[in-house]
Amino acid sequence: MPSPLRHSLFIDGQWTAGSGGTDDVVNPFDGSVVETVGQAGSDDVARAVAAARTAFDAGPWRGTPAPERGALLRRIADLLVRDKESIARTETLDTGKTITESRIDVDDVTAVFRYYADLADKEPGRVVDVGKAHVLSRVVHEPVGVCVLITPWNYPLLQLSWKLAPALAAGNTCVIKPSEVTPLTSVLLVRLCEEAGVPPGVVNIVLGNGRDVGAPLTEHPAVDMVSFTGGLATGQAIIRASAATVKRVAVELGGKNPNIVFADTPLDLAADWALTAVFLHAGQVCSAGARLIVEESVHDELVAEIGRRAELIRLGGGLVEGTESGPLVSAAQRDKIEAFVADALADGARLVAGGRRPDEPELKDGFFYRPTVLADVTRDMRVIREETFGPILTVESFRTEDEAIALGNDTEYGLAGAVWTTDMARAHRVAGALRHGTVWINDYHPYVPAAEWGGMKSSGNGRELGPTGLAEYQEHKHVWHNTAPEPAGWFRGGQA
Repeated sequence: MPSPLRHSLFIDGQWTAGSGGTDDVVNPFDGSVVETVGQAGSDDVARAVAAARTAFDAGPWRGTPAPERGALLRRIADLLVRDKESIARTETLDTGKTITESRIDVDDVTAVFRYYADLADKEPGRVVDVGKAHVLSRVVHEPVGVCVLITPWNYPLLQLSWKLAPALAAGNTCVIKPSEVTPLTSVLLVRLCEEAGVPPGVVNIVLGNGRDVGAPLTEHPAVDMVSFTGGLATGQAIIRASAATVKRVAVELGGKNPNIVFADTPLDLAADWALTAVFLHAGQVCSAGARLIVEESVHDELVAEIGRRAELIRLGGGLVEGTESGPLVSAAQRDKIEAFVADALADGARLVAGGRRPDEPELKDGFFYRPTVLADVTRDMRVIREETFGPILTVESFRTEDEAIALGNDTEYGLAGAVWTTDMARAHRVAGALRHGTVWINDYHPYVPAAEWGGMKSSGNGRELGPTGLAEYQEHKHVWHNTAPEPAGWFRGGQA
């Protein structure tokens, strides 16, 4: 079989180069080409959907017993363990994140597959007592059908696992469309699915951009569901496109996430976690704590300490020992970050740290930007209102608990947030009042496969992970069985 990185489309059990030409995948560290991959043409998109449709309607997967589907997911998890190092290296070359972060990603992906392997046969439905001895009433769970899974460029492998594992556990067939910027580990995961024994047509992958590949997939009448993680504008377009065929749609559309610090939090702890919340993976995290909201009495001291530490963050290649943060994913993304900072400074924000490209000669060819801290920001600034998706931390202040809550909720997004305080009653009051899908207390970033993840407001609908993440890929059917039917006697055929 040819290398899937050269023949990078997988349709109906066969690897192919695709009819849409080729595209270079670029290493963000130095701009070098990591791999040249095939791109899907319109005929490839049509074939992938047809393969998934046929595999669902006429293939064995839909009727495969849940324990067998779970066993296949466990085989995929075992293969991820076997290939952890090579997959992590590819993820780092593809995205620019540190190898430590990539290894953690592979471990997390493995955990997701194991979780849904265990859950596959634990959600069989339920019996409904209707109060009639002769009636058996059941609610059964069935797969949705053909699912299109569209993933983002920042966590391509992890985000795919959040969709693919529950979709397969539920008995669906899939067409995967990874970001054209970082497709490599998605291709590797599909190769592991093939090795694990996924039947032809059950898992398909097509590469390409949103216009030529993503849009035709979301509009296709033979697709039953679209799951998308990415930007707000694209998510809105997918929702509109799906309306014509009334598809099921689940979208996670990023966040503008508040990290609220009360004055009783130890300064060293608050500074450490403020950096961790926002600067992992160069800030390219949908749940990044990009909005630091600090009680006024400790604001100046905390801002100064965060600025000092931000200037000491070590930038470098993801495979280089000692690197703490890598580059942005592309030159275009760096241009976007530079524009955000320039606009903020023009509007009166104060630059505390960063705000420039690094000076080191060895970083000049990569897409690097120094971790940046901005103070004296106002609510009308674009850097406060929009998702920046880069190494920018803005700092606001508050005086009262109610003001902190109001600031935390003053965003169209609602994905995640955090509150830091030693007062547990206050912590839970604030957590309860924040309109965000995940709220951490005295922590930031952790998630577990068993707990749901998703947003409120413009951050999206639906949930990934947890039992609800499986339910997203299931139809709930009510089956009513009358074991002793008698004539209804409603219409008497003209008899008195």
